[in-house]
Amino acid sequence: MNAKLSFWGAAQGVTGSCYLLEANGKRFLIDCGYYQERKLKSRNWDAFPVPPNTIDGVLLTHGHLDHCGRLPKLVHDGFKGEIHSTGATADIAGIVIRDSARIQVEDVKHKKKRHAREGRTGPFPLVPLYTVEDAEATIPLFVHHDYESPFQAADGIEVSFHDAGHILGSSGVRIVIKQDGEVRTLVFSGDIGRWDAPIICDPNPFERADYVVMESTYGNREHKTEESIPGDLADIINQTVKAGGNVVIPSFAIERTQELLYHLNGLLGEKKIPSLVAFVDSPMAIRVTEVFGRHKELFDEETCKLLDQGNHPCDFPGLVMSRTADQSKAINHVKGTALIIAGSGMCTGGRIKFHLANNIERPESTILFIGYQAVGTLGRIILEGKDEVRIMGQKRAVKARIARINGFSAHAGQSELHRWISTLQEAPRHVFVTHGEPEAAQALAGWIKNEKGWSSSTPDYLDSVTLD
Repeated sequence: MNAKLSFWGAAQGVTGSCYLLEANGKRFLIDCGYYQERKLKSRNWDAFPVPPNTIDGVLLTHGHLDHCGRLPKLVHDGFKGEIHSTGATADIAGIVIRDSARIQVEDVKHKKKRHAREGRTGPFPLVPLYTVEDAEATIPLFVHHDYESPFQAADGIEVSFHDAGHILGSSGVRIVIKQDGEVRTLVFSGDIGRWDAPIICDPNPFERADYVVMESTYGNREHKTEESIPGDLADIINQTVKAGGNVVIPSFAIERTQELLYHLNGLLGEKKIPSLVAFVDSPMAIRVTEVFGRHKELFDEETCKLLDQGNHPCDFPGLVMSRTADQSKAINHVKGTALIIAGSGMCTGGRIKFHLANNIERPESTILFIGYQAVGTLGRIILEGKDEVRIMGQKRAVKARIARINGFSAHAGQSELHRWISTLQEAPRHVFVTHGEPEAAQALAGWIKNEKGWSSSTPDYLDSVTLD
């Protein structure tokens, strides 16, 4: 057996997920994600370590930007192979990369004007990483697969996708390599979801593997339970209503927004919060919510029962979908308290910046974070308690209430990661722990080594290993 695995991303960090597998004379990428941490963002413009036209295919675990966000760059740089994923992942990734391309083009245009006015240069090239045309050229390369339906990606390389329970269509990937009479099984966890989360099904772990590449986002800490979310959310909303401000929620367009709507629907139905106007001010989140409507076969049993009763979990009276820029701007003129849900989830771009600019200096308003904030992002800086932050080129005092609800996370917490890896019925040859800040990755790798007695490590960026 002669196979090689290289760690092109999410090694000693959370974003930029990307791995190269070389086997049987073929090259496959598992994910091709965008770096969102500010200190690593320049990597997005780096050339790929091998020419993209020598890569035979991509296996995409799910449609989050940090897993699919560099696919158009790969295509722009010469990739012409197939991108394999579930149907829901293909739908969501298409929305994400189109939106990413549009935002990048617009951001470059605005930065050029601002930098010219200020007489300075930015830390990143003032060119978009890729264009809308590059994103459109990527969409036709997707090939859809059902869960647990093996297919031949190449001679001697069999692939299957398995429900990761993270977002709609998310997958762990099993790759079986046959070479010279030997067989090796590799498992890539993708992002592991949570058990008993609303709307989607639970993770479906693997029972055996020779090698595992496993995420560790929350490898050293737990979440609050899902049961705590409605009470925490109601308290924050009711306190902000009393103060007379807005609740501004930076939210990831995929899964997090839909889960938030699910809980708001429940709170309104139980009359635990007053009837309020709630804006989803994210065209991408609106389009993703529509994808949910096309893939009801992926919903869990509880959500299917709600639908059978005519109660859509992502809709309620007072919910307004703001599709256009004019509709977004009109939110500023709403009297009284409004719930404003906008992307991006880490405040790195999109309409959320405008709403932060309009509310962060208002003591009566609340900025509510319901998702992970990577190091160096605007969201993380606000959460760290800075008195002043830079938003759209201007410094603004942080006077709004800053709140956080951890239970919303679509990532498995520490004990759930332990549960996922413990499903293996026998020891793998090695577990590579990735997709986590160093402390989280090391904590999980240490637990695997000490508690399970299995070989594990935390690879560095651009490390390569031979799977013999």
